[in-house]
Amino acid sequence: MHDLPALMALLAGALAITALSRRLGVPSPLLLVVVGLAVSAIPGVPDYAINPEVILLLILPPLLYSAALHSSTVGIKANLRPIGLLAIGLVLFSTAIAGLVAWWLVPGLPLGAALVLGAVIAPPDAVAASAIGRRAGLPRKLMTVLSGESLVNDATALTAYRVAVAAAIGTGTSLLTGIGMFLLAAVGGTLIGFVIAWVVHRIKPLLRDDVLESAVGLIVPFFAYFVAEEAHTSGVLAVVVAGLYLGHQSPARSAATRVQDKAVWGAVDTLLESVVFALIGLQISSVVAGVKTGFGPLLLAGCALTVAVVLARVVWVFGVMYVPEWVRGKRPDWRYKLIVSWAGMRGVVSLAAAAAIPTVTLSGEPFPHRDEVLFLTLFVTLVTLLLHGTTLRRLIERLGVTGGEDYTDALAEAQARHDAARASQQRLDELAEEVEPPGEVAEQLRQAAQQRANRAWERLGRSDEELGESPTAAYQRLRSEMLAAERAVFVRFRDARRIDDEVLRRVMHQLDLEELSLTRD
Repeated sequence: MHDLPALMALLAGALAITALSRRLGVPSPLLLVVVGLAVSAIPGVPDYAINPEVILLLILPPLLYSAALHSSTVGIKANLRPIGLLAIGLVLFSTAIAGLVAWWLVPGLPLGAALVLGAVIAPPDAVAASAIGRRAGLPRKLMTVLSGESLVNDATALTAYRVAVAAAIGTGTSLLTGIGMFLLAAVGGTLIGFVIAWVVHRIKPLLRDDVLESAVGLIVPFFAYFVAEEAHTSGVLAVVVAGLYLGHQSPARSAATRVQDKAVWGAVDTLLESVVFALIGLQISSVVAGVKTGFGPLLLAGCALTVAVVLARVVWVFGVMYVPEWVRGKRPDWRYKLIVSWAGMRGVVSLAAAAAIPTVTLSGEPFPHRDEVLFLTLFVTLVTLLLHGTTLRRLIERLGVTGGEDYTDALAEAQARHDAARASQQRLDELAEEVEPPGEVAEQLRQAAQQRANRAWERLGRSDEELGESPTAAYQRLRSEMLAAERAVFVRFRDARRIDDEVLRRVMHQLDLEELSLTRD
């Protein structure tokens, strides 16, 4: 990956496939993996071997941080039990099950190395599952549980991975030591992430510069991850906690910063996710080339491991989450549990962890069956991505599980907008008593506030086909056309050299912000 042309080809190709997938309406992770698989088989294609340090330090932290920024802290707190059972309990259960199956099926594989493999393939990557769920309209609670699981399960798996690796290379790690390492990673990572976020939250207002605030936000995930890892705690948890805290505090930031951050992190997410899933498909050539044993037993072991991790998730979700609730008389919806149990796609974190396995033990001997562990990790990752990715949305549609929150959200938003408009008008009246605004300024502001309130109430009515165009919709349409006409004039002035490009950009920015205010949900 030190070849710059190869890197540029990877970036350009991944983004092009992502654009194509969105046009076709196909989940981009699946298309990226399939195309990556096909490209890896072409002779002369460069070796895109995953560098675990690049993945774990440069790709994973910003992806987790962005997801945490846009997660609901309130929703996660309300669903701590199911999230904890999935992100901690299920990961440890899957580690044990997969490790025992691998130990049983792979000839000569020591138990320690088998548990390393179990920890590597234990955490599902919910990026693809969340994307499919959003497109299929899953209920918010279900999306919160899946998102919350994806934020924490990597920390659990990587901590279990460290304990298993330490035991496999001969450091003499005991069960008690392993539990201590796990607690240190969890508590330490959480504290470090909270402290860093608390400091950043108080530094940002002192900057008084939107661009600087966004720049500081860009380095937070890397800084939190590095500090936590250097302290031998969980860098993943530090990043997640920092993102949740700063995301919860985002209303305190300026409007310009929020708009800017949304665009920046949207671009970062698109680029990194595209590269990540393309890399998964491109791994097959380098991984297969490293395997020295016969493929027959390995393929059998790969199929058995895939079945094991899929069934482990189903058994855990229904046995540990559904049955106790049913016994207590809560009568949970089995359809929700079935969807959660089928959202078990593995991702690039598994491949990065496998690639980071030491090559030798403390005694100087090669790490036992390291190439086979890499192959089995890739096999389980690819099969679960394709299996769940091609069937999850169909399952959601077949079960008829939809959000049903649109009307409730619209009603709550309309009431909030109504109260907000009254509060803003009341504040306007207070200011007008102190200093009377010139002309019709006060009346124009009152009308604008009322219009914002009306916009939400109109969403509760009948559809546009039944009711016709609402006043707010007409205002938005007409004002958008007027803004387009204004832009054309400014561009004509620039082309005629009557104004400079700097003037054009400044005016365009103002017009763009007004258009965004017209079309915001």
